[in-house]
Amino acid sequence: MASNRSRIRVGVIFGGVSPEHEVSVISSLQAAAALNRERYEVIPIYIAKNGWWYSGDHLLNPDTFKDLDDAVDRATPLTLDPRSYRTLRLRPEAPDSWFSRPPEPIEVDVVLPGLHGSEGENGGLQGLLETFNVAYAGSGVLGSALGMDKVQAKLLCQQLEIPVVDFVSFREAEWAENEDDWLARIEDTLGMPVVVKPARLGSSIGIAFASDRDALDDAIEEALRYDDKILVERAVQPLREINCSVLGDPQQAQPSVLEEPVRTEDEALLTYAEKYMRGDGSSGKGGGAPTRGAKQQSGGEGMASLDREIPADIPDEMAGEIQRLAVKTFQSLECAGVARIDFLLNGESGEIFFNEINTIPGSFSFYLWEPSGVPFDQLLDRMIEVAIKRHREKNGRIRSYDVNLLSERSLQGVKGQKQ
Repeated sequence: MASNRSRIRVGVIFGGVSPEHEVSVISSLQAAAALNRERYEVIPIYIAKNGWWYSGDHLLNPDTFKDLDDAVDRATPLTLDPRSYRTLRLRPEAPDSWFSRPPEPIEVDVVLPGLHGSEGENGGLQGLLETFNVAYAGSGVLGSALGMDKVQAKLLCQQLEIPVVDFVSFREAEWAENEDDWLARIEDTLGMPVVVKPARLGSSIGIAFASDRDALDDAIEEALRYDDKILVERAVQPLREINCSVLGDPQQAQPSVLEEPVRTEDEALLTYAEKYMRGDGSSGKGGGAPTRGAKQQSGGEGMASLDREIPADIPDEMAGEIQRLAVKTFQSLECAGVARIDFLLNGESGEIFFNEINTIPGSFSFYLWEPSGVPFDQLLDRMIEVAIKRHREKNGRIRSYDVNLLSERSLQGVKGQKQ
């Protein structure tokens, strides 16, 4: 961390090559607007849909993204500078002029990843930051990878005796050669209806409810457009969805209040449109959690626009059990920062099932922390504090030996062993 600066330079990375690109923009601009400018210098790092990196002050304005092509044209292309360690150094592209001085490099102390899905949330970006030894908020490589893969997360939860619904998973190559066999196996194993999902995608993209064989076939083919790994699980009926956010790290974590998203009557599942394109942030049931304050509303409302009931209208004992399971899941998957754990609740039997974990949740789940007594700016403070703490602890351990195995003397020993 740079100690000679009065403010911490926070690089907010967002966009990305993912079907969730626009969702990432919304979540990240909300966070950028809420960061305390007295403590942080906010540096936008936008990854366009073609994978190129850009920066520019205009990228903090949500209106910029009404025209993505124009947003990129006005932005400054960036390249990673590998000659940095413990800071993320980015070099702006030099202007095409003999008389212009090369722009100063941008140095980032802490990264706030706001990418959703794909390489931004599956551990890929986190691995890059680990390679550069840069502090970053949120889960590490392992927690991110496990959280992104719904199948692996459910398998781990099964081992930890965290209940999950019955499911079947397979890859495209297995399906392509044996479609009828897989359809029959799913019907025999799970019955109908079922829910079909891409195994490694979020925001309800590619998810479908199937109540018969033909619908199941169509749903699988649609899901395969987004991922080559598919999850099919028994549908919980009657279904209530209860979500809980968790803040902290594998050693110490706390749960938020619970929410129950409200679906329209003709939808069996929450859709992408319902999550991000409906309403004005006010709830149509029980008052909900409208966004509050101009900072939170900057960049669109994202998950905050979803109709929801906060706190969820369930018995205290059940709420406590869901919060316990949420914290256990968060810590067992080695997560950090803030995550949202989604549960399925059988409305008749009261059975609770782990559904999935979002290691970079939409809108960073600020709408669950405000009623928990943690305003958005303080939530981001906590996330950055955890990032700096984990980075400091990692660098406090031995990371190399002061021995050169490639020295002449050492190489002679290696050659002798080969002989």
